[in-house]
Amino acid sequence: MVGSTGVSIPVSRVPRGQGPSAHGSNSDVALSNANEYAYLVPISIGGQDFNVLLDTGSSDLWVVSSNCTDTDCQKIHTYNSSEPSPLSLSGESFHLKYLIGSVTGNVGTDTVTLGPYEISSQVLALANSTEGLDLSGTGYSGIMGLNFPVEASIPDTSGRTLIENVFASLNESDRYFAFKLGRNETGSSFTVGQLDPAYANATSMLTYSPVSSAGASTYNYWKLPLQSLSINSTRFDLSSSHVNGASTPIAVLDTGTTLILGPTAEVDRFWQSVGEARRTDAGWQVRCNRAVVVGFELGDAGNQKEYVIDPADVNWKEGGQDGDWCLGGVQANDGVFSGDWLLGDTFLRNVYVTHHAATSSQPPMIGLLGLTDATAAMAEFRENRGDDPAPPAQVHARARRTDHLTNADICGIAVASGFAFGVILTLLFHIFTRRPKQRQGRY
Repeated sequence: MVGSTGVSIPVSRVPRGQGPSAHGSNSDVALSNANEYAYLVPISIGGQDFNVLLDTGSSDLWVVSSNCTDTDCQKIHTYNSSEPSPLSLSGESFHLKYLIGSVTGNVGTDTVTLGPYEISSQVLALANSTEGLDLSGTGYSGIMGLNFPVEASIPDTSGRTLIENVFASLNESDRYFAFKLGRNETGSSFTVGQLDPAYANATSMLTYSPVSSAGASTYNYWKLPLQSLSINSTRFDLSSSHVNGASTPIAVLDTGTTLILGPTAEVDRFWQSVGEARRTDAGWQVRCNRAVVVGFELGDAGNQKEYVIDPADVNWKEGGQDGDWCLGGVQANDGVFSGDWLLGDTFLRNVYVTHHAATSSQPPMIGLLGLTDATAAMAEFRENRGDDPAPPAQVHARARRTDHLTNADICGIAVASGFAFGVILTLLFHIFTRRPKQRQGRY
């Protein structure tokens, strides 16, 4: 390993192509100029340079091999195994499925350089086939996973993940990475072992929370308890978590996902509360001048803090527009099994985030610093989009089973149930007392 100090690594923000989104097929009312964005970092493998997606939601490092002939692999820089390098293939196969898309290939080792860090014999995968990732539309050659190693598709017996090897060269207190996802081509930041002074010049500026291990025997994703949401400062109560052992809903922070994703029932109620929104086959759309400030309260109970989202990320005109309708920055997806909510780029653009490895004295931690001023963001939104003449958002209460049952209702249900039970017993008695004897058989 070469390189042992903190470093800043350049990040580029590029538009994704017109490939499939996390919301399925195109809407019956198609959005024009529908865009999502990816955040890429430069990396060198075996002396060959690539741009790879910065992804806190996966753990493996992989790039496309020149052996890949899929449409997804066209017009991008691929790894050429015929060029001189210390590449060594292990013979193991590699398969990884994402929320949308998948990749297959072979496991090997090679020298990997990330900024000043040079790791010899770094385990990685060379992809021979990809599907649904739209690599050619975005121009990236692979993915650099920064998640916990337990979720790696490459077995740990083959070697440590890239971020584990980088951390091994740092002092324990410096084993963290930090990022800010920009709103334009120049506003992003990615550092390892140090803060970016453009956003924070002291660790005390951030609020820290232990990573949640709910639903797993060990730490598997960068996730936090989600205590509540708010719409224009009004609390939006959430349903119980589906994650085993979680006392509150769980939110996963994921740079590889563009939008905020949540359970269908919750997201439907969210947009019904916001108002001026409609659900289409491709997801929720909202009138482009609808102005709301949404907050996510994250962290353990008693240490939670709210982080507000710019109205332009909730009502995402940049993501696509059809007349007066814009793409909702919050969408429904029930395929997130590691948590209840997935906080993608439309959330992460509003915060500065640090991800800390476990130390001898504390578990892995996430540090957050809110960067969005709700008042200023609302004023800028209205200046750019115009006034919102519709009635204010009205938060819809979470439905409860007994919300509308009166005492008379309960009495009626009890009487009806008792009557029905008596009828069933009578029928069963007649059936069994009149059943003909069965003939003896061999089986």
